[in-house]
Amino acid sequence: MLEVKTLDKPDERRDYPRGHLEAVHMSGLDFAVATFEPGWRWSESVAPIAGTDSCQFHHNGYVVSGRMHIRMDDGAESEVGPGDVFVCTPGHDAWVAGDEQCVVYDFAGSMAKDYAKKD
Repeated sequence: MLEVKTLDKPDERRDYPRGHLEAVHMSGLDFAVATFEPGWRWSESVAPIAGTDSCQFHHNGYVVSGRMHIRMDDGAESEVGPGDVFVCTPGHDAWVAGDEQCVVYDFAGSMAKDYAKKD
């Protein structure tokens, strides 16, 4: 099997306050490019859509540009920036750090399937 898609023509786009997600769905992989504008914060922009107190998605991410601060429900926190690869388990809040747009590639799949998806 060989399957190829282009991000120039995503299968879907989801808009949420101060950002959006574009996704391609493939056999065995859902890939998302998430764009977060300055001022974006999960607990303010996505929590009302998700209906949870913290993000309950697992992320395998690569930061293309900008910076994002992540705080886990247990209090652990870190900041990621361009060139960083990260794994973030369910139970966290996150926000854009600084005044630059943050672009993240997410390879986990669950983000592309259901993240910020309205019923």
